[in-house]
Amino acid sequence: MSEALTTETALEDKVATEAAPNPSQDRPRSLWSDAWRDLRRNPVFVVSGLLILLLLVIAAVPSLFTSVDPKFADLAHHYLKPPNYSHIGQADWFGYDGQGRSVYSRVLYGARASIIVGVCTTFGVAVLGALVGMFAGYYGGWLDSLLSRLTDVFFGVPLLLGAIVILNAFTHRTVWSVVVAMVLLGWTQIARVMRGSVITVKQQDFVQAARALGAGTGRILFRHILPNAVAPVIVVSTIALGGYIATEATLSYLGIGLPPSAVSWGNDISSGQTVIRTAPHVLFFPSAMLSITVLAFIMLGDAVRDALDPKLR
Repeated sequence: MSEALTTETALEDKVATEAAPNPSQDRPRSLWSDAWRDLRRNPVFVVSGLLILLLLVIAAVPSLFTSVDPKFADLAHHYLKPPNYSHIGQADWFGYDGQGRSVYSRVLYGARASIIVGVCTTFGVAVLGALVGMFAGYYGGWLDSLLSRLTDVFFGVPLLLGAIVILNAFTHRTVWSVVVAMVLLGWTQIARVMRGSVITVKQQDFVQAARALGAGTGRILFRHILPNAVAPVIVVSTIALGGYIATEATLSYLGIGLPPSAVSWGNDISSGQTVIRTAPHVLFFPSAMLSITVLAFIMLGDAVRDALDPKLR
């Protein structure tokens, strides 16, 4: 009889244990944890992330992949020499350009300027646009009207055309002058997105509760509103990063961006168009690297958008 009672008690304890809620399972996940879980399962994010990681390594340490100076020219032996794959790992993988310089080495070193411009421009645009949009959406009234009209003025200036005008004012153009020109004209879309997001978030109950408890304006903006309104800005900025890289290459191609002496994909594409019939490899490889880089960042932006957009869940 005692053995039967003991068995029945053990079964009841087991059922009660299984029926009890698990705090770790019932704990609600945040938007960022859900987004990271979805991103890890998205093959587009994995492929684009690995490709971008490789591009960042190439831009940071190109000497790991080639020991050839991208500015070294040998007109006597390498004038427009086509690619040669018989020497694995040598500089003649992609052939040579019209000045006898290794196209392979220039493609690797050219990633540095393009990625620096793209990343720094995206960061500057995101910070400037987010601040303008956050103050306009939070305060409203005359400040919102003033900042919105200022945004409309800058929004009406095409990015490429405006960058050409600004860069023509520089006597010596560098990577940072290109970044400044693009930041001054590229923040408008971020400002509009941030303004709409802040207007939605500031009406939520937790913001009203923080204001009722006496929280200051700075605390409300940067501790409550900004973390909950920044997701659309991250999505737009990630997608736009590839466009900024393409814009830098376009400016360099037109002779307005980086100086001709700089190692850049845009400069190499510009010089390669003159020999496209006799040596198409001079134009093909920098164009292919530019296209792959832009595509990788656009794919990453699409994956981040799918993970952060609640409507797609």
